[in-house]
Amino acid sequence: MNFNTNQSNKPVIVFIHGAFMTPDSWSPMRNYFIKQGFETMAPAWPYHDRSIEELKNNPAKELGKLGLAEIVDHYASLIQALPVKPILIGHSFGGLITQILMDRNLGIAGIAIDPAASKGINAGAYKTASKSVASILLKPWKNTVNLTFEQFQYAFVNNMPLKDQREAYSYSVPETTKLFFQSALASFHANSPLTINFENGNRGPLLIIAGEEDHIVPAAMVKKNFELYNQNSGATTQFTQFPNRSHWIIADSGYEEVADKIINWLQEQL
Repeated sequence: MNFNTNQSNKPVIVFIHGAFMTPDSWSPMRNYFIKQGFETMAPAWPYHDRSIEELKNNPAKELGKLGLAEIVDHYASLIQALPVKPILIGHSFGGLITQILMDRNLGIAGIAIDPAASKGINAGAYKTASKSVASILLKPWKNTVNLTFEQFQYAFVNNMPLKDQREAYSYSVPETTKLFFQSALASFHANSPLTINFENGNRGPLLIIAGEEDHIVPAAMVKKNFELYNQNSGATTQFTQFPNRSHWIIADSGYEEVADKIINWLQEQL
């Protein structure tokens, strides 16, 4: 596919943010893709479509009841209104959402960056992941939670300079606890919204990306995610890992390297 053709012939890239974030977290990478000639959009999760300051000072009362199924359906509805299937790029919980949407055959190609654990992965078995979310699971079910700077520092930006850590923290907003309980209890629910059909051979190609030093979504957990896919299903699934990258891989210095990998991969696949 020629990415320099008329925009009407090009699939749009839909960027899907993760928990504790808004579409603003995609700004550096999204702008990079725009400069490369891509048409993009970055819709917010439900109750995340206001400024960061507003979300911090006055989170929606309904936020605590927001679960993964509602978020996935929100994106599915937006995608189905597009004239052609988009390219999906998701980070963290957005990476999990990307995989679920690809499983529904809603994307021409998908890129899941540091994706949150799906059903079939025991995140609690990974020490840094367990430590990153422990304080969240001590909160009530269906409530909202803020990350302190220290919690964010450990989970998202553990290997970055302090100044950059504080800048990244400025993107953080309150989040629903329901997501994390759904994740922790996924293996106990036959119809968990975190379920992916890893045998599905009828979806588009999927690239799964890990950051070597990510705490909240360790690289070993992302590799496990990749290994759950049946490589003989007929659908392309590939994995790559970037050294010295934390969970803030989408906006940390050098994010262009990650973006270039995605662009090259898309050109190969499409």
